[in-house]
Amino acid sequence: MRRREVLLGGIGAAVTGQVAPATAAVPEPYDRNATPPWGSRADYIAWMVRHRGEDPAFLGERYDRFVEMVAHADLWNDRNKRAFLMTPRERFVTTPNLDRAYQVHFLDIGYGVTITGPNSVGRMTNSIDPQVGDKVLEIGTGSGYQSAYLSNLTDQVYTIEIIEPLFKRTGGLYDRLIGEGYSEYKAITRKSADGYYGWPENAPFDKIIVTCGIDHIPPPLLQQLKPNGVMVIPIGPPGAQHVLKVAKNTAADGTITVSRSDIYHGSIVNFVPFTKLDNGTVRGTHSG
Repeated sequence: MRRREVLLGGIGAAVTGQVAPATAAVPEPYDRNATPPWGSRADYIAWMVRHRGEDPAFLGERYDRFVEMVAHADLWNDRNKRAFLMTPRERFVTTPNLDRAYQVHFLDIGYGVTITGPNSVGRMTNSIDPQVGDKVLEIGTGSGYQSAYLSNLTDQVYTIEIIEPLFKRTGGLYDRLIGEGYSEYKAITRKSADGYYGWPENAPFDKIIVTCGIDHIPPPLLQQLKPNGVMVIPIGPPGAQHVLKVAKNTAADGTITVSRSDIYHGSIVNFVPFTKLDNGTVRGTHSG
């Protein structure tokens, strides 16, 4: 392997094989107002090495994917461009996929689930466009990459993972990264539960992002979305899912309506199924 690596997260990581490239501590405290230059690949890499202490090889791959995502209209505003460029995706993939961390594909992370491709993460996140102070709920923590990305956009990220061993593994990863100086990840609050029912004690949420596919919009999530809030969610049967932007609109008289739009304009993007808990065991899905 071309880079030296170290195991993450103790026994859970060793069993499942998730590792991260060895890195020095982040040399400077996190600053939400600090933005890397993105007009030049060399300038971006130099800035990130100086301010974030990251691997130049991965930074080059991240920048190349960034350029492609902007051209493909998966990122379109500066805040979301910054969030992508500041999030080290390579820290959230498994050993066999390190060399593919910035490819467009969804990648296996064990437990029968995947890390969503960078283009889809970018488009879904930019579609809800979280602002600092927004309370954002993610359904399906998975590798932790989406929540890490969100923490560059808001200081209130809530995320739910149904697979308890994966929840624990990702927790070990966050602890390690925070220890290295990625203090933005302190904004992430997590729990292991069935995400279909949301997180009522922390509701309502300004934005919700669902990273697993289902054939309907879960009523509890719609109820927990604030008036004028926005959700993105893959809807449809396996093999025919469309990523919808769902807006909960409130009129002047207080009437609430729900509008839907397809962020891929009809193209199909398949996600892992929205599984459910049955007497404490992950079994079956919430579709059908």
